[in-house]
Amino acid sequence: MTQPIDRTAIAADLERARVGFHHLIEAANDDDWIKPTAGTRWNNEELLFHMVFGYMVVQRLLLLVRLFDRLPDSVSRGYARMLNAVTPAFDVINFYGSCFAARVYNRKRMAVKLDRVINSLQRSLRRAPEDAFRRGMHYPTNWDPYFRAYMTLEDVYRYPGQHYDHHRRQLTLTKLA
Repeated sequence: MTQPIDRTAIAADLERARVGFHHLIEAANDDDWIKPTAGTRWNNEELLFHMVFGYMVVQRLLLLVRLFDRLPDSVSRGYARMLNAVTPAFDVINFYGSCFAARVYNRKRMAVKLDRVINSLQRSLRRAPEDAFRRGMHYPTNWDPYFRAYMTLEDVYRYPGQHYDHHRRQLTLTKLA
């Protein structure tokens, strides 16, 4: 018999990110927003949006897992291979997409967007039947260091916290130094 999913831990991690993100937004001074980050080409505002975007992506990944899990494994595997093949294009879109989106979901709007997304993920987490967490699909491992070749729905719920923590360390906000 498989171990039940610890929904409480996943929900707590989502809430930890929400609270932490609000702290980051409040900690940033006027000069911090345009400062370059450590190890990325983004400035702090763009990277903060990219951190929100990681949660937005999960909303779509949950749908993809539910779809691909119903298809033969070879379809998911082929899809991941195809996505890996277009990694250079993905990298460009990922970079410039976050640059542009940070203008829309800027410092005044991104925390509200994160709240809405996390609320949605929390509701989805509560509603998901236990057996759904074992469903999964193959992922493009070249796209993100936290994507594994095969990830279950449980892994997908845990992914955005890893992505958040990784980029959190790259921020160069004055009050965090």
